[in-house]
Amino acid sequence: MPATLPIDAVLPELLATLRQGARAVLEAPPGAGKTTRVPLALHDAGLAPGRIVMLEPRRLAARAAAERMAETLGEPVGRTVGYRIRGESAVSPETRIEVVTEGVLTRMIQSDPELAGIGAVIFDEIHERSLAADLGLALCLEIAGALREDLVLLAMSATLETGPLAALMDAPVIRAEGRSFPVETRWLDRPLPAGTRFEPALADLVARSVEETEGGVLVFLPGEAEIHRVAALLDGRLPADCAIRPLYGALPLSAQRAAIRPARHGRKVVLSTSVAETSLTIEDVRVVVDGGHARRARFDPGSGMTRLLTERVTRAEAMQRAGRAGRVAPGRCYRLWSKGEEGALAAYPPAEIEVADLAGLALELALWGAAPEGLPFPTPPPPAAYEEAVALLTLLGALDARGRITPHGRRLAALPLHPRLGHMLTLGGSRAAPLAALLADRDPLPRAAPVDLALRLEALRNPHSFAHSRPWTPNRGAVDRIRAEAARLAKVVPKDKDGREAPTLGGMAALAYPDRIALRRKGDAPRFLLSGGKGARLPEDDPLAGQRLIVATDLDGDPREARIRQAAPIAESELRALFADRITWVDLCHWSRRERRVVARQQERLGAIALDDRIWHDAPQETVARAMLDGVRKLGLPLSAAARRLQARVAAGRAAGHDLPDLSEEALLARPEEWLLPFLPGVRTAEAWQSFDLLPALRAALGWEAEQTLDRVVPATFRTPLGREVPIDYAGAVPQIEVRLQEMFGQATHPEAAGSPLGITLLSPAGRPLQTTADLPGFWASSYAEVRKEMRGRYPKHPWPEDPLTAVPTLKTKRNRG
Repeated sequence: MPATLPIDAVLPELLATLRQGARAVLEAPPGAGKTTRVPLALHDAGLAPGRIVMLEPRRLAARAAAERMAETLGEPVGRTVGYRIRGESAVSPETRIEVVTEGVLTRMIQSDPELAGIGAVIFDEIHERSLAADLGLALCLEIAGALREDLVLLAMSATLETGPLAALMDAPVIRAEGRSFPVETRWLDRPLPAGTRFEPALADLVARSVEETEGGVLVFLPGEAEIHRVAALLDGRLPADCAIRPLYGALPLSAQRAAIRPARHGRKVVLSTSVAETSLTIEDVRVVVDGGHARRARFDPGSGMTRLLTERVTRAEAMQRAGRAGRVAPGRCYRLWSKGEEGALAAYPPAEIEVADLAGLALELALWGAAPEGLPFPTPPPPAAYEEAVALLTLLGALDARGRITPHGRRLAALPLHPRLGHMLTLGGSRAAPLAALLADRDPLPRAAPVDLALRLEALRNPHSFAHSRPWTPNRGAVDRIRAEAARLAKVVPKDKDGREAPTLGGMAALAYPDRIALRRKGDAPRFLLSGGKGARLPEDDPLAGQRLIVATDLDGDPREARIRQAAPIAESELRALFADRITWVDLCHWSRRERRVVARQQERLGAIALDDRIWHDAPQETVARAMLDGVRKLGLPLSAAARRLQARVAAGRAAGHDLPDLSEEALLARPEEWLLPFLPGVRTAEAWQSFDLLPALRAALGWEAEQTLDRVVPATFRTPLGREVPIDYAGAVPQIEVRLQEMFGQATHPEAAGSPLGITLLSPAGRPLQTTADLPGFWASSYAEVRKEMRGRYPKHPWPEDPLTAVPTLKTKRNRG
């Protein structure tokens, strides 16, 4: 009889709830026993006719859960309890409980939307919010609502944030208490100094924890590489009775079991990824050492796919890790950060759907025939990321122009690969399998290696010989994984047809990355323009630096100009053969800010790159004029004095309430195509624009009727007593004119314009201001005498009569008046 676990206390309530409503959310802390007890309880109660499928986020945990349940039944895995994970399965016709992972559940749903023969679907560790779990839950909720009211749906979570999930599922929450002992937390006295290497610092903390405590030690590290490095650093530093046990997904089964099961003798130090955070229970652990990092699925703009990136843990994850030390006895948790640093940690990790590449999700939804807003997702996919994913699938031919899945898209959906790599594998055949496996995994060569993908494939073919003949040592773990995956992928694609010319390495890379075909820019530096429109660069000493065309399969993600980390050269002839239907001639006519002119060219383009580029000699005048409008917006309007006077008149008329168009510079630049375009033919440079006379275009913008109104209510000129037309300046608070004093003789009244007295600046015979007045009769009666007294001696040849009102206006001297 298995030992009692905390979950056992709530199993009757859970079963009763599921009998009544077929849905529930189970909240139970790590170690409560939900993963192994609940599926067996549903099976024993006969609650779900047919198979019970449990989605487990991690392969290691899925296999371990199946083995533990089978062991409870006294059976081998594959009879009553089995599992299916990518590339491996243990099931039989007798299997009634099936633990699945990754995309297995999605494939089951897509192949049989009614889930015939399946009575219950359990989502374990739903709090981890993996993309596969969110999609599976959304699809199952739709199936249960439309086709299978009897389908039992159970979501199991180790966190306290189950309210929104229960609301989404319209299900009650069943809570199980954990069985835990107090855990003492110890932080570093101060933050690690800048530049401290992670693995040595963590190894020191592990050695200290072993010296100060008793019982099993569980050490959390981000990944396999760090586990191996810390294990090497601990070798010889721990007591002789301490066994170091790695624990990660790619580990052989025997080694995984040795890490999970209690140590028979001495102590056990388990170096684990976050798989031991909630998914697995390691029974004899009393000490936790938390390195403070975790691998998360993130969309990596550099690779164009989802990658596992190393990030700081969140407070919720740190709390769950610490709780692992208190399952069997009081425990202790050592953290590789100071207490003061803890406040800077995020509260919870984000849902994968918020940060991952959504190309696979968009393909699955297209296959299902639904839009994301039509499905009950716990967190809806971000619209911008989803649209980007749809654009990529359209580029790959997986979706048509209306967003519907194509036959090619259906083939891609059936492959266990990112759509980019599935597209390459489908078109390239089994020869593309090694490259597909390589691009899906981490780079097996160190960062110092050149970017050429051919080097990586050479390392995969014969890693031992490569390491002896080249200065770069391949990562053996990565090489082994990639080779195994390549062999598996080669089996899932049709065999290569004899006589069909296979794409080169660069050609295959271009099939996966049609948006990363890179054309070298002009100049000495190895800078490239990608067909998707972004810029990229290579180190100047890289062997591919001189290539005209390459395909960049991995970039560092710099948004301005990314550094290329992996690439392959491609010949233009092959590029033209592969993408003949996408290479088109494009007429380009645009304003060049650098050249300060309109540039008209005809280019043969693949996306953003130009394979051929020629001057467009016969570009239509209207096309050139419309391009010049962009230059106009950047250069501004070359307003002459006459043009500015017209603008001022119109502004004065509008201020007085007259219905006149807005001729301000801001308004004109906002709509130049409406008034300027007919006047631009022949203008295509900044120099020509600066000397352009805008007045005719402004008059046309004003219109005949408005100009007649303007002339009537805001006259352009004042007629002097001499009969000469003097321009009126409306730019100030009141309209202004400048006129020679002698020309105003005989003007007995003060002139007006636009309903306001004119501001008159009276000038000397030399054109210098003598007096500014808004009351000309008052000037004649008062100030004129003083001005006459002063000016007669300075300008004796000009008339200065005692009575200006009776004098004849003139611009001549006394001698010339004769």
